[in-house]
Amino acid sequence: MADYGSAKKISPFNRNFFNGGEGFTRIGNGSLGGKAQGLALIRDTLAAKFQKNRFQDIIINIPTLTVITTHFFDRFMEQNDLYEIVASDLNDDHIASHFQKTELPAEMIGDLRALIAQVRVPLAIRSSSLLEDAAGSPFAGVYGTKMIPNNQYDTDTRFRKFVEAVKFVYASTFFKNARDYMKAAGHSIEQEKMAVIIQEVVGLPHDRRFYPNISGVARSYNFYPLSYAKPQDGVVNLALGLGKMIVDGGLVWYYSPRFPRVNPPYKSTGDLLKSTQKNFWAVNTGKPPPHDPINEAEYLLNLDLRDAEYDEVLPYIASTYDIQSDRVNIGTTGKGPRIITFAPILQAEILPLNELLLILLDLSEKTYGHKVEIEFAMTFDPRSGRPPRFGFLQVRPLQISAESVKIEKEELKHSTVLVASERVLGNGTLNTIEDVVYLKPDNFDLKYSRAVAAEIEALNRRLMGEGRPYLLIGFGRWGSSDDWLGIPVNWSQIAGAKAIVECTLPEMSIDLSQGAHFFHNISNLGIYYFSLEYSDEYQIDWEWLDSRQVAAEAEFLKHVHLASPLKLKVDGKRGMGVIFK
Repeated sequence: MADYGSAKKISPFNRNFFNGGEGFTRIGNGSLGGKAQGLALIRDTLAAKFQKNRFQDIIINIPTLTVITTHFFDRFMEQNDLYEIVASDLNDDHIASHFQKTELPAEMIGDLRALIAQVRVPLAIRSSSLLEDAAGSPFAGVYGTKMIPNNQYDTDTRFRKFVEAVKFVYASTFFKNARDYMKAAGHSIEQEKMAVIIQEVVGLPHDRRFYPNISGVARSYNFYPLSYAKPQDGVVNLALGLGKMIVDGGLVWYYSPRFPRVNPPYKSTGDLLKSTQKNFWAVNTGKPPPHDPINEAEYLLNLDLRDAEYDEVLPYIASTYDIQSDRVNIGTTGKGPRIITFAPILQAEILPLNELLLILLDLSEKTYGHKVEIEFAMTFDPRSGRPPRFGFLQVRPLQISAESVKIEKEELKHSTVLVASERVLGNGTLNTIEDVVYLKPDNFDLKYSRAVAAEIEALNRRLMGEGRPYLLIGFGRWGSSDDWLGIPVNWSQIAGAKAIVECTLPEMSIDLSQGAHFFHNISNLGIYYFSLEYSDEYQIDWEWLDSRQVAAEAEFLKHVHLASPLKLKVDGKRGMGVIFK
């Protein structure tokens, strides 16, 4: 596998972003960072091995980008005396505010100014740190990405907004979430350096907004395969609009790329209507929002499906529920609620997206020598006559444990079981947990999910300070940005948990989103993750938990300390796990 650690293998930016003959350039020497290195590697793989004649009607590429290398990060930190600031105990907003008051190194200003002077399309300012997406400890979503509309009339305003975004990404290197993740991964903040990717956003302009028809995350390994599939069959998450809906753990469509016509196992049409995408993200290209340079989503819009219908993008990705016949029909020709099923593509095959994903996953796997995850975005507008476009946005390796652990099904029903499930992430054994933090089922309500997250954060901070790993049990989807899907924690708020249980209560129907950055980081840190539904054969022994010694209690959660450690065992090959009392 080629080494792109040095930026010298990438052409320097010639102050011509779109028409310079190179779609992948650099500003400065030093490292490209992990994310950009992965894209450089896949760029060369596609050029050498991808058979474009199989998809002649689709533009397939890595969106145009240039990388500000880590050399300038070092210069930026030193010339602005920022190491003392980041070594303090300031919160994220204060760190971001300090960074906004600084100056970028003079040597890079000319190139950046030239870029912005000629480009007037939305740009994604993305992190690419040394450790990000590396094979040994791939980070995902730990650092900042800021999208800017870049459509202001005058160059000075566009340049100022652009520089603010670069400074925000630099600052995110030292945010609490990043610090805690690095600590959990066995790294120190001094090891990290940040490169910055400047990349065109894949999308189409609509009424004061800009977004792709499809964003997606595809994995060549499925940690939670459905009954008809195998782990190696992989899994794909698709969403309308920007990929933020997927990576933040929102409601999206998922399927096995080996069985693209098979829908997720929704229990009923009502369940389908309730559990599919209702909103989507877009770049705001209309009225400027209030100035807020330390807000990552400053220029993003969270929109309703009615906006997408107005933009006439739903006929190619949606189905319609016919209330009279109680049927879901492909497309939007009839009246009724729209459902984002991607059936026109996955079932009617108006575009060969799934075939393309299978090939790209296979190529990426062979290139990395690992199971992989790729992120992509796609645009198409048959009315315009322009060809569809597939933008390859990112590739990262997945950590799949090779440890051999075998669980017999009878073990899941043993009288000493606290938790058992046949949908478990991880592989191995653990016998060091003596503390359990769990949400109290009797008074849990998703409308209080933000308050629950705050209680967990406080308890996590104390247990981490005391060096006590714990088992965390809760309801709904952990790490979701949607308060009504689960507990909206970020990594730093639960960093001390060594095993996590996600369960549901009656009337809850929430699927785990494997495309979420939160999920990716959980899997790569080797944290055991149990998922079970209220209707499952195996249940949590709440009565036993409630009878343990209470170490701390808050309105929504309880912390119990155990007289002896729990015994945890996970069979990764079969996705089975058990925690013994």
